[in-house]
Amino acid sequence: MLSHLPVTLVAGLDETTRGSVAATLLDAAESAVLIQYDVSGLSGGAVVRTARTRSGEIDRETITMSHPCASCAMRDSLVPLLVSIAATERYGAAIVSIPAAGDPQTLAEEIAADASGELRVDVVIAVLDTDSFVQDVSGEDLLQDRPVPTAAGDGRAVAEVVVRQLEYANAVVLSRPDETAEALARAINPRALIRTADSVEDLLGVCLHDPDAAQSWVEPGSICAPLHESARDIQTLVWQAARPFHPERLYDALEELVAGSARGKGTVWLASQPAARLSWDSFGSNIAVGVLGPWLADLPVERWSEVGQTHQARSALEWHPEHGDRASYLSITGVGLNLRELTDLLDGCLLRADEWHSELADPFAPYLEGSTAA
Repeated sequence: MLSHLPVTLVAGLDETTRGSVAATLLDAAESAVLIQYDVSGLSGGAVVRTARTRSGEIDRETITMSHPCASCAMRDSLVPLLVSIAATERYGAAIVSIPAAGDPQTLAEEIAADASGELRVDVVIAVLDTDSFVQDVSGEDLLQDRPVPTAAGDGRAVAEVVVRQLEYANAVVLSRPDETAEALARAINPRALIRTADSVEDLLGVCLHDPDAAQSWVEPGSICAPLHESARDIQTLVWQAARPFHPERLYDALEELVAGSARGKGTVWLASQPAARLSWDSFGSNIAVGVLGPWLADLPVERWSEVGQTHQARSALEWHPEHGDRASYLSITGVGLNLRELTDLLDGCLLRADEWHSELADPFAPYLEGSTAA
């Protein structure tokens, strides 16, 4: 008798490549169920969920919604189905193929929270189409620009969807071998196993997913520390500063800072927003700066648990006697980046000594309005 049902989550933007990997895993498993969501009718408010074994289909349900959202359909239906499959005690594993625009982190966390110990996520897999991966994560296309079924109000960039899936994964599957694609995937997620589509069988039956560790991997405001700063044409700049950014100079440089990059992330100290610890998130040429919350220096010690563990650990090592944990640190990864030019550009955006007490215009203020650091 199984104490829990092992679950494998398979994410990927390309329907054909992801479906092929999920089918290969099903064929390689001794006794597994593959759950798929057909979202081709999403615009009409219907999603078809199926479950099948190697022998054939065992369940089919049409899920109707008042608003077209594949993520909502999965959130409301996946865990109850997995629990019912576990209760039969007939199957050794479940494989879930997540629709193209889906977020594996949300599903993994829901399974961990709602399954009452009957389920366990063993591995999260990100499937990448080698032919389009580098372009997808380095461009400016939105999901709405592609024939990808998603909610009408989904304004995410293609790069964000692909990178989010990749960063959370325990294993990355490339549709075919490619050194540049592999190096970029490894730079964005140094922890993941890398496989090609014809060699995924060893990802079954191995527990690679740790929910607590996964939470720290994708903690907002953290940076990516790759195994190598440069591999083939892939470069990652890891940069930090103990002075705040000048708001206007940083704002004017944003477009140039993300040009040609695939992923940027980190924490921003902005001179015009001294109470707010800000996040930097860029996906291709799309960038967002948002409020993470207060700095540790402004919080009583008993509230430090409200701040992410990665930031707490970094602050303990780099606490400034005057500014505390106030600092900026970023990682920017891409193909063919000029790290020296990026460094000089970032350094030039910092507040100068004669500007510390100046009144500063803040072009970021309209985008941060309504957020709070308290």
